[in-house]
Amino acid sequence: MRFLIINGPNLNLLGRREPEIYGAATYDDLCRTVRDWAEAHGHSAAFFQSNHEGDIIDAIQESEEKYDGIVINPGAYAHYSYAIHDALRSVTTPAVEVHITDIHAREEWRSVSVTAPACRGMVCGMGFAGYCRAMEMLV
Repeated sequence: MRFLIINGPNLNLLGRREPEIYGAATYDDLCRTVRDWAEAHGHSAAFFQSNHEGDIIDAIQESEEKYDGIVINPGAYAHYSYAIHDALRSVTTPAVEVHITDIHAREEWRSVSVTAPACRGMVCGMGFAGYCRAMEMLV
């Protein structure tokens, strides 16, 4: 399978952003973990990160016929972006939402994802391994 891994705002700051919550591993470490898993299982992974909602929507819309599945960590957009929800619903490329931390164990406003209902499922609280689990769910 060809996976598109979409990461939203502030994920490019992994390793520096609140390491007590997100850990010391960097965004490059995340990409390496995901790429290694994909290749070990006969798949490929392409990466897209943006701090801009419209760019994320464009990447989702452009995924059709290029990718077999989307793994998306919309970051904070998960909690209020109906536009990303609608984009995910508008394409035939199946998606699984992932969060590095357990959003249900954090601030109350983080516990609801408006984008997850547009996906086949959600994985949260598994760290970087959650991305691999999301790919497994799409296979």
